[in-house]
Order: sequence, then structure tokens, then C-alpha cells
Amino acid sequence: MKHDKNRRQFLKQASLAGLGFWVAGGLTAAASKSPNEKLNVAVIGAGGQGAGDTNAVAGCGENIVALCDVDDERAKGQYEKYPKAQRYKDFRVMLDKQKDIDAVIVATPDHTHAIASITAMRLGKHVYCEKPLTHDVYEARMMRKVASEMRVATQMGNQGTSEPGMRRAVELLRAGVVGPVHEVHVWTNRPIWPQGQWAPNEAKPVPKTLDWDLWLGTAQERPYNPSYCPFSWRGWWDFGTGALGDMACHTANMAFMALKLGYPTSVQAESAGLNPYSFPKWSTITYQFPAREGMPPVKWVWYDGKKTVTHKDGKRTEERNLPSIELPGPKSDSGSLLVGETGMLYSPNDYGAKFYLILNDKWTGFTAPKPYLPRSPGHHKEWVMACKGGSPAMSNFDYAAFLTEVVVLGNVALRLAKKIEWDGPNMKAVNCPEAEPLIRRQYRKGWSIS
Repeated sequence: MKHDKNRRQFLKQASLAGLGFWVAGGLTAAASKSPNEKLNVAVIGAGGQGAGDTNAVAGCGENIVALCDVDDERAKGQYEKYPKAQRYKDFRVMLDKQKDIDAVIVATPDHTHAIASITAMRLGKHVYCEKPLTHDVYEARMMRKVASEMRVATQMGNQGTSEPGMRRAVELLRAGVVGPVHEVHVWTNRPIWPQGQWAPNEAKPVPKTLDWDLWLGTAQERPYNPSYCPFSWRGWWDFGTGALGDMACHTANMAFMALKLGYPTSVQAESAGLNPYSFPKWSTITYQFPAREGMPPVKWVWYDGKKTVTHKDGKRTEERNLPSIELPGPKSDSGSLLVGETGMLYSPNDYGAKFYLILNDKWTGFTAPKPYLPRSPGHHKEWVMACKGGSPAMSNFDYAAFLTEVVVLGNVALRLAKKIEWDGPNMKAVNCPEAEPLIRRQYRKGWSIS
């Protein structure tokens, strides 16, 4: 009875807690606009996801002054929507030629996130970059470094960071709502693009509207094939980061922030099988994190894809790769589960914005802390305010690049098919010298961020 009473009291406290307010303060070195002035924003990767980002920033009242996309057809709708914006195919030409740009949105495929963002930041431009922030580990380290050196306002496009529910989950977990957390499980409904395939043998004619060489960017040269773009690039090692890179910066974000995770000590992966060209059809990746700031060590497990299961009658079915821990109801398509000593916190969506408590017999009560994290005016607005001298956005590159670095390290373990012992500060797989070209891939001649 006492347990049930404590549970009801806690749920009431949690529901009545106020949301707080976003407080601006502090300046970035590159800030050149007052809060009442409009930013001049350029977009690299104007079609696809970039369209949504552009419209959101324009909706904040900012000027869209330049649109860059390697495919005129893909960006056609945005060109028509913003007819006054200058048009470019090569972001390097845009950044060199157009001097009125204050801030840049980067929404290209993963393999060109870092080169576009770092080029812009080194010119003093504020940057909003889509998730995952980078393709590989070294790029993420460089994104943090350059953003810090240039003191620009930054934000990664993991929009759940700005959800009040996500920030409340962080506050409650840090306060011990389910006790010390020892395990985290994160799963996704990705991939929704082909994986486990070999490179196409046949070269196809390049569409007239597409600059294939610019689309390749940092990646090694190869003939064009529609299997690569505009959609399925996420499943290829050279262009995308697979299901892990695509979704973990969303779905693992709440746990990573709440538990103050840093560098893992090891990462190990299993999968459906590897080839040199594309990600496997499913993977399970296990990270081990050490104790930190009074919190215990954590095992963090990622699950994606579908496994082929053979039943007793000989029939074979494709079934989701999910954690085996039971919940009161069916598991969601994507979600996360944090296992503590007195219960579990379950989030049934990608953003961690909604969550449920599953408390056990060890749970004796809890006083919910008052909200203390600033609540966001909106993910893009948060970045715009930072560009104008306000507080750093919560998913700024100092945080977001760290999260991304840890996430994409899982792909190194996946490709090597062996356990990696990780020295985070020195960015070394101490037991795997063969990991070096995966930690820092070789760019094509003419492209560099070093």
C-alpha cells in the first residue's frame, strides 16, 4: 500500500511540475546581429531534409539568402519558394563568393557533413548541421575543435533535444527516479533502405540535373548508379552511417545526456554478416561505459534491422531485432529502456519526449525535482537565438559531436567484427591498429578538413 501511495504522489508531482523558461545570455565571438536583426542564412543541401530546416528557420523570421544543392531537380521546390536566394551547386564557391552570409544549414548526405560545416565555421559562420553530425570519429572530434576555436553558434538536428518531455526525463533520471542505472537498451525500425547488398556493377547515365562529382565530395570516385542517391545512400559504408548513425543521435540522446556518458571503454558488435560495400541487414552493438560522477558503469546496447528466424515447423520469418527484456505491453517500433535498481524508464519513441516508469518492489518513493534545464522555444529557434548572442543551443557541437563520435564508433566495431578496447582521449582502438582507416577515412584528392 505504501508503495502504491508513493507511486501516486510521485506521478502527481511530476505532472504538476512547471516547464520553466528559456533564458538567453552570453555571447558568441562570431555573433554580428542583435536579437532584433535578421540572420542571413545559406543552405547546403537545399532539397530533402534541408527543405524542412530551411522552412523552419525562415519561419523564425530569418532571411534565406543562398541555396546550394548538387541536384537542381531535388532543390527545385525550394528554388521556387525562395526566388531571391542565390543558387549554387558547390558550397565552396558559395562560401567564397557570397559575403553576406551569417549562418549556414548543412543537410547533405552524411559523408559531406563535416567538410561543409568545418569550411563554414572556419569562415566564422554559425552552423546548424543535420544528424548524425559526421560520418566518422575523427570528423566528430574536428567538429568540436573547430566550433570551439571559432566560437560560433551551433546545433545538431536531433530535434528531440528540444522537447520538454525529453528534458524532464533527463532531470528525473539524474535525480534517481529509478535508482542507479546499469543498463540501457535502444532500438529502431531502421533500416528502411536496402542493406546487405553488393555494389552495383552497371554504370548508369548521370541525370542532367545532378553534378555527380560534387555529390561524391569526399568519397572515392565511382560510376553513378541510382542505388546510391538520392535516397539509399544511408545503406552504403562510403556515404551513410547505417541505422545506427541515422537514428541513435535521436533515440540514444536522452540516455546519453541523462547518464552523463563519456567515452566508452569498449565496443563490440554482431551482425547478419559483412561485405565491403553496405551495412548488414541487422546489427546489435554493445558499448561498455565506466563509472562517472557517482554513477555506476553502464552497458548500452543498440539493436537494428530484422533477423531471419526459423521456427519449429521449419517456416522462416523476418522478425525485428529487439531487446529480450519484457515490458507490460508490446515494444514500440523505436524506443529506449533504461534499467535502474528500483525500476525502468521506458520511452516508446525516437525523441525520448514521452516516457513511462515501470517501478519494482525496491522503489520506496521519490521527490521529483523542480525543472531546472531551460525549456526550448523550438529546436531551430534555439539555434537562431544562439546565433544572435543568446545561450548556446543544448545540442551544440560540444555536446552533439561527442554524442556523434560515440555513436559512429559503433560502426568501427561493426566493420571489424571484433571487440574494440577504446582509448577515447587519444582516439585509439588500443587492440586494433587496423581500425585507424575507419576512425579517420581517407578523403578523395582535393578534399580536406585537416
